[in-house]
Amino acid sequence: MKSPLLSLPGAVPAEGADEGVAAHYGDLFREQRALADGTGFVDLSHRGVITVSGEDRLSWLHLLLTQHVSELPAGQATEALILSAYGHIEHALYLVDDGETVWAHVEPGTQESLIAYLESMKFFYKVDVADRTAEFAVVYLPAGSIAEVPEGVVVRETPYGRDLFLPRADLESFAQKAGPAVGILAYEALRVEQHRPRLGFETDHRTIPHELGWIDTAVHLQKGCYRGQETVARVQNLGKPPRRLVFLHLDGSEVHLPTAGTEIRLADEDPDGRKIGFITTSVRHHELGPVALALVKRNVPVDAPLVAGETAAAQEVVVEP
Repeated sequence: MKSPLLSLPGAVPAEGADEGVAAHYGDLFREQRALADGTGFVDLSHRGVITVSGEDRLSWLHLLLTQHVSELPAGQATEALILSAYGHIEHALYLVDDGETVWAHVEPGTQESLIAYLESMKFFYKVDVADRTAEFAVVYLPAGSIAEVPEGVVVRETPYGRDLFLPRADLESFAQKAGPAVGILAYEALRVEQHRPRLGFETDHRTIPHELGWIDTAVHLQKGCYRGQETVARVQNLGKPPRRLVFLHLDGSEVHLPTAGTEIRLADEDPDGRKIGFITTSVRHHELGPVALALVKRNVPVDAPLVAGETAAAQEVVVEP
């Protein structure tokens, strides 16, 4: 779904998973600084929006999600995962309940398969699941923003900022009041700085929550009764995940940034040495320079110098080995 804000001056369209919104509006570092200072907004209208209504909505979702939501207070933001039977991450949901309806935004293009799964699990529960992507656009306001939120708009407030479920028809008028507009690349740079994983970026077909630190924010370890819970409990109680998320400081003298999928090896091994991980997201940060998130094997020493492709990298622990 192409955002109308791509018509704003300087807008450069994003590509890949974020197609449909602006990558930037002409000055990436200025836009990053604006977000870091609590000003501006980010158009996330390409993300999927779903709602779950009905008197059983919270108790029903509690049975399906990794998070404890049966008693979720109205207005309290949370995040949750849906796992496969083997504990691999299939969906990530960013939730808030407004007292009558659960609102969630999800990765672009994943809402259809998510809704298909939810519909298959309704059984006798009094719930209604709906795809609201065509009606509502997600807009992000950074922490500290004093931008006015239109009356009646559902807000999901987190330590990182506020997600607004804005009527799509109001997107252009909101942009005129809440500017400056900030592109998705600036948003991603701050996400990487904050070590926050993203479905489809930090995940692959075999990722489990422990590897990304999602076990701390999106999984409730004292609840059961959800698909994949056995794997979560077994790894938590008896073992360690095979991989771990790291934050990388990349050699700033390199002209080219190593892209997602770039293989990582130990710096003291020859160029044909064994692969011990790969880049998941790489960005240019306005203060830190080139940085990245990556998945590496759990037993890689935390102080070991690394090489991503041909770029030297120093790791910072996100998930403990």
